[in-house]
Amino acid sequence: MTSVVRELTLNLDAARAWDALRDPGNVGNVFAGVLVDAVIDGDLRTVTFANASVVQERVIAIDESRMRIAYTVCGDRFEHHHASIQVFPDTAGRCRVVWISDFLPDARREVVEPLMDAGCAALVRNVR
Repeated sequence: MTSVVRELTLNLDAARAWDALRDPGNVGNVFAGVLVDAVIDGDLRTVTFANASVVQERVIAIDESRMRIAYTVCGDRFEHHHASIQVFPDTAGRCRVVWISDFLPDARREVVEPLMDAGCAALVRNVR
């Protein structure tokens, strides 16, 4: 199984970052530029990427006390997929965001890793 982990520091407090990330329907704003659309239907989220790829995700958990959201990609693109994004308070009004994606097959790394890198750049750019 492959794990891709990204950790970044945002120059805003954890509560403000969590406010943007906690709403599964807000991913279109948080990741604007990487995503062009996001539609929520219950716990299912359908996202459209800038490259026109459409992916359906199931939101597994939103943990308010830990400022963590977990989701999985549905369909046949992965044998297994689980991801989470968690916000941690830092010092001086900053926070850390940790995004982890675990998946099979390992070969999907060449797709997942660049999307997560682009997503991190979008998050830094869009969450203020």
